Amino acid sequence: MDRLLSKIESPRDLQQFTPAELEELAHEMREALCNVVADRTAHFASNLGVVELCLALHTEFDFARDRLIWDTGHQIYPHKLITGRYHEFGTMRCKGGLMGYPNPHESEYDLFMTGHAGSSVSTVLGMRSGDHLNGQDDRHAVCVIGDGAFPSGIVYEAMNNAGGLGLKLLVILNDNQMSICPRVGGLGDYLDRLRVNTLYTGLKSEVLKVLNKVPVLGDPAERFLAQLKESIKAGLHGGMLFEELNFHYIGPIDGHNIPQLRKYLAMVKDVDGPVLLHVVTQKGHGFQPAAEDPVFFHTPAPFTRDEERVLEFKKSSSKAYTDVISEAIFDQMSKNEKVTVMTAAMCQGTKLERVREQYPTRFFDTGICESHTVAFAAGQAKAGLRPIVDIYSTFLQRSYDQIFQEVALQNLPVTFVMDRAGVVGPDGPTHHGVYDIGYMRLFPNMVVMAPGDTHDAQQMLDFALKHDSPTSIRYPKTKAENIEGARAPVELGRAEVIDWGHDGMLIACGTLVTECIKAAAKLREEGLDVGVVNARFIKPLDTETILRAIASSPFVVTVEEGALMTGFGSAVLEAANEAGESTAHVSRLGVPDRYIDHAERGEQLAELGLDAAGIAETCRELAAKSTKKSRRVS
Repeated sequence: MDRLLSKIESPRDLQQFTPAELEELAHEMREALCNVVADRTAHFASNLGVVELCLALHTEFDFARDRLIWDTGHQIYPHKLITGRYHEFGTMRCKGGLMGYPNPHESEYDLFMTGHAGSSVSTVLGMRSGDHLNGQDDRHAVCVIGDGAFPSGIVYEAMNNAGGLGLKLLVILNDNQMSICPRVGGLGDYLDRLRVNTLYTGLKSEVLKVLNKVPVLGDPAERFLAQLKESIKAGLHGGMLFEELNFHYIGPIDGHNIPQLRKYLAMVKDVDGPVLLHVVTQKGHGFQPAAEDPVFFHTPAPFTRDEERVLEFKKSSSKAYTDVISEAIFDQMSKNEKVTVMTAAMCQGTKLERVREQYPTRFFDTGICESHTVAFAAGQAKAGLRPIVDIYSTFLQRSYDQIFQEVALQNLPVTFVMDRAGVVGPDGPTHHGVYDIGYMRLFPNMVVMAPGDTHDAQQMLDFALKHDSPTSIRYPKTKAENIEGARAPVELGRAEVIDWGHDGMLIACGTLVTECIKAAAKLREEGLDVGVVNARFIKPLDTETILRAIASSPFVVTVEEGALMTGFGSAVLEAANEAGESTAHVSRLGVPDRYIDHAERGEQLAELGLDAAGIAETCRELAAKSTKKSRRVS
């Protein structure tokens, strides 16, 4: 199964293979990808689609010296297989194993840890500029960017800059007609028009001179030159958008034809100035179920298979907080025609498919353009609508300025629902949503909420859509839970006291309240009476309840699934300071000032002391210190 793959210690080993062996190697690589998803969730369809492109790139360039950046990074698996990591491939996305994104700590062939879309053209241009200034113009610079990421505004900022600098640069547009979901917008329509043009366009005279020096590796030169002639006659209009930015546009070409890819990559090496090579691929190529449903197979649940058939999916039936919020959004849209919802190419991830189908005129997928999404929502709010912006916490960071200028400064009633807030398991440091508390609570007018359970999440969305200022709701990627017993309604700036303890208090921000309840129950069995408060609101804080706990309890522990710096615990300390309360007995649990490696979410929480066992141990230590201090005083 791995006759060829097992021989590869570095990409230089590819040079020994014949064209037929490269095709066989591509098959072995796809088998390795299928094996990864047999027992864990991993990015799949996107990786299947770039196997041939990866092989062609590494046979025509030497990326031990040349520069290569994979945009977004989730299509990095084939690259890892042939850059010395085949024997570790079974550890993909496991604690202590390979990361599911590029990681410079793993290999010299990974230049940036990329997990957000659109930045590759900027970073590779920066490297090319740096090499030029360092007198290393012999180093080629290449980035691979998908058509889903291509509408991102930063791409055009970078292309505008590249066209002005005029440096040699290769941007490969991997066009598979998909983002995670089907791509949207005018640029997608433009690329569709280029795809149906079977002629190779953009091959002007200066490119032809280079082409004549390149040995033909694939289709006959006669056919190629005939196509060139027809292209000149029928329209070098294809790719004009890119030509106007001073890029040589070449393509579209078949992204699954290794000889053809190699020929064009060899050709563009010698073209002066920036080049955009338009490569057409199929997401999920080589595994029929993934090719037929690339949305589902973007990150499928683990499955077993028989050759080209899926036999069984190993999928949990538990409802997640994402399901709870999406159902609440659907309910709100059914009751109020002023409510709209928008997401940035994450309809599947945010479980908004039913909303899209039932309310198509009030659902907006803006593509991977978070800054635009927020400004767009601000415009809708100004026009009298009640927009919901449903974006992962880690991606919403890209719209920080629009949250400030267009929403908070204008005091517009935009509701932000931030999925994947907290640690997110195997996706790792590029995707952890641990900074949103800090960047949201800074802004005047903004209300910041964190539901403790399903009950809170539903009520908070209802509250937000009736509130006349911007609001945000954060929730993690995990199974939804319910706190037992009678519940207090959600009211602005009011916490919920679950239990009051005489020996200490836990003040929980968000769904870790359930871990706090478990910890408190364990401690009571040991004779330690520790109470639990469900904070609910980060801003405005329930200072009455929180200051009472600080003033009357031997110790207080704040618990949050977010960065400690500028986080919920910091807000509590600030409130105590303003009230003149001593905080020597207040401790904070959360994410420290470092990046958290990929692992299962439970493993990450345990590492951070944020599971029930870790929270209980912190309470024991603080209770022991409090007892010793009391003895010294007496």
